[in-house]
Amino acid sequence: MTAEPVRPGEATAGRSRRIWIRPTTERSGVTTLELFFDLVFVFAITQVTAFMADDLGWRGALRGLVLLALLWWSWCSYAWLGNQARADEGVVRAAMIVAMGALFLVALAIPEAWGDRGGGISAPVVLAVCLFVVRLGHLGVYAVAAGGDVGLRRTLVRTAVPVFAAAVLLVVGAALGGPAQTTLWALALVVDYTGVYLSGTDWRLPAPGHFAERYGLIVIIALGESVIAVGVGAGDLPVTVPTIVAALLGLTVSLALWWLYFDVVAPVAERVLRAKQGEERVRLARDSYTYMHFPMVAGIIYLALGLKKVAQYVSDGDHHTLADPLTGTPLWALYGGVAAYLLAHLAFRERNVGSINRPRAVAVVVLLLAPLAVGQLPALAALGVLAAVLVVLICFEVVHYAEARAAVRAEEGPG
Repeated sequence: MTAEPVRPGEATAGRSRRIWIRPTTERSGVTTLELFFDLVFVFAITQVTAFMADDLGWRGALRGLVLLALLWWSWCSYAWLGNQARADEGVVRAAMIVAMGALFLVALAIPEAWGDRGGGISAPVVLAVCLFVVRLGHLGVYAVAAGGDVGLRRTLVRTAVPVFAAAVLLVVGAALGGPAQTTLWALALVVDYTGVYLSGTDWRLPAPGHFAERYGLIVIIALGESVIAVGVGAGDLPVTVPTIVAALLGLTVSLALWWLYFDVVAPVAERVLRAKQGEERVRLARDSYTYMHFPMVAGIIYLALGLKKVAQYVSDGDHHTLADPLTGTPLWALYGGVAAYLLAHLAFRERNVGSINRPRAVAVVVLLLAPLAVGQLPALAALGVLAAVLVVLICFEVVHYAEARAAVRAEEGPG
């Protein structure tokens, strides 16, 4: 067979692209640069937790959710880009580093996101402009990584429309401030999230293992914030027996959420994703990971807010007693955060294997009703009840689904 002659310039163009872009393969894994990128993200979500703790109420909780959603979409953008081309090579490395710098500035601006203190550059404007830089860099480098893939390039052009529209809403909202800012930033999220969803499924997902691992790691990072929240809540106060009990109960809750995701759910989901091909794989990745993992992560962050307040209640004897109940937003964040996490699990399972985990559905109902029952209990007791519900749920699943669980963990069956 005679090889087709190479046209003038083609070989040079191919070599040039290989210098700037290193495509991923089925075996590609998460790079160390992506892990470094996640460290900036975890600082940002730590700032969101502190922001909500300083503005304790439904307004602060809503604004925190808007901030978290903005950060989440930026992170997801680079998770998809890192699946198209290696994040630690060529122009993608440069884009990741620039995005890290911009996200770090976003994190620094979060405490003043709705109330610039003056004396410097407007924090809301800095936040909005830096988020636009993150998204613009993502689109530009993605276009380079797409190479001659006409379908992918067409999808990027369609995606650029909601991205630019959302950026305008963010900047205008930052300039106006107050309720108008909240409204316009929330509208920007609707435009961005809906626009990307409607832009089509002509994306590419060559490395399903990498993609599942990226989202698993971000769940771990969020759980790390829930652990940190207990220590931050206790602050520099003396270590007492109630503080130790609160710390261990908080760790129990975080470990339970880890177990509920990584024991069976994560390996089954990755296996299902690997089995799909083409557009079907892209749709599953978009729905199961990009969209359905957001309420998981948001739920963990709200849990962190509740844990932080419990730690403050039991550690700060000057302002609280051990008999003080956890009320209002902290109580609902504590239980509602875990309920949101489990609701996302239900949707995740239904999308992946087409069935509902009934024990977790029952647990969601219990968690949503629990604040009405434990609202008069001491804060430490309320945390103990939450930990008990999760431990009972795990024990039931381990016993009731023993054979299926063993098959999944031994990679002998679909679960």
